Amino acid sequence: MAGEITETGELYSPYVGLVYMFNLIVGTGALTMPKAFATAGWLVSLVLLVFLGFMSFVTTTFVVEAMAAANAQLHWKRMENHQEEEDDDSSTASDSDVLIQDNYERAEKRPILSVQRRGSSNLFEITDRVEMGQMASMFFSKVGVNLFYFCIIIYLYGDLAIYAAAVPFSLMQVTCSTTGNDSCGVEADTRYNDTDLCWGPLRRVDAYRIYLAVFTLLLGPFTFFDVQKTKYLQILTSLMRWIAFAIMIVLALVRIGYGHGEGHPPMADFSGVRNLFGVCVYSFMCQHSLPSLVTPVSSKHHLTRLVFLDYVLILAFYGLLSFTAIFCFRGDSLMDMYTLNFARCDIVGLAAVRFFLGLFPVFTISTNFPIIAVTLRNNWKTLFHREGGTYPWVVDRVVFPTITLVPPVLVAFCTHDLESLVGITGAYAGTGIQYVIPAFLVYHCRKDTQLAFGYGTVNKHRSPFRHTFWVGFVLLWAFSCFFFVTANIVLSESKV
Repeated sequence: MAGEITETGELYSPYVGLVYMFNLIVGTGALTMPKAFATAGWLVSLVLLVFLGFMSFVTTTFVVEAMAAANAQLHWKRMENHQEEEDDDSSTASDSDVLIQDNYERAEKRPILSVQRRGSSNLFEITDRVEMGQMASMFFSKVGVNLFYFCIIIYLYGDLAIYAAAVPFSLMQVTCSTTGNDSCGVEADTRYNDTDLCWGPLRRVDAYRIYLAVFTLLLGPFTFFDVQKTKYLQILTSLMRWIAFAIMIVLALVRIGYGHGEGHPPMADFSGVRNLFGVCVYSFMCQHSLPSLVTPVSSKHHLTRLVFLDYVLILAFYGLLSFTAIFCFRGDSLMDMYTLNFARCDIVGLAAVRFFLGLFPVFTISTNFPIIAVTLRNNWKTLFHREGGTYPWVVDRVVFPTITLVPPVLVAFCTHDLESLVGITGAYAGTGIQYVIPAFLVYHCRKDTQLAFGYGTVNKHRSPFRHTFWVGFVLLWAFSCFFFVTANIVLSESKV
């Protein structure tokens, strides 16, 4: 996510890229979706899920088009530099050479397309991994670049706060109960409060904060160093994720099939739309990582179709997970983290499966936390970086990691309401990254492409939604959602 051109990485087939994109999108947000579905009603949730999935697909195609336009500019600059080097290598120039050079300089002032029409389509090949920060620098003004980094930073803070709360919350739910193991020997209707006792005189909230402190002490120091997720760790966490999702879906279907389903969700309850919107936006987030996913794809001829197929599969998966959940469990019994509904003996008899599902977020989120923290730290550095300048050691190694780590931990210390954290992060910063930034990127990249390459130029990776109407529609939808969510929060607080 840093604002630079990075290495492309090892190439992979389009279908491997499809799997990687599926894995990127389906993450923590999916675990909070069932409760949001139950709160907003099944029909409203389904309609909003499909529509937000479509809007995310539109802006994904916008980002891919902007990536191709950025690559075209980089390719052309390389061609210019190569031409200059050839000119410098020529020790003498005849009169005819001077005339040719004059013609070339005059041609340079015309649109590029008139200079090299034959090779123009190859200019738009996505071969360089141009991160979103670099695209913002190429197509936005200085103010626009700063606003871009501000939006990214706020989103990453929300991400870290969600992760910092989810791990201790899961540990608290699994380890705290009146009998030692959550719901074993306890009625399924039992609801716990933070003030209930956990171990001896310690309350549940005290246990949560102890787990939070341990989590911060163990993973926080990684913020001060450079870390990255290895391929094998990514494979392991992906495998655990799909085993967990498969177990939850199968168990819910079995309970429903045997007539033990307790859920009777309403058709519509608009009071729950605010959180549902934020959760859905957060659950479709991938735009900020598209350069890392798309660039290494070996063949990009049918890229848009593959992305569309990915979104269809993700919609089907989200629908299956959420509908089995809301018809298997009563709405008021669904947990913020869906895995915790299976940490009960009356739901899962096998202790190993019960603990695996209950602690599943702990393993997967703990591996992601340092990566997101380092990404946030690097974005802070990029935001304040000045050309040719370097940071003092204390600022670089202490100040930036500290301002990265402390705020999300403080937020997690104050609340573990995961549905609200995901909803607010998705509704505000998520709206900026998923809608506003891609819309402005594609609008400005189209203008720059026309000025640089001529009005007849065709970007081979242009979005199917190429009319300016779609840019305006995305922006109108984004700002409407922003005002709706804000008004909803204000009205909810005023009622309290």
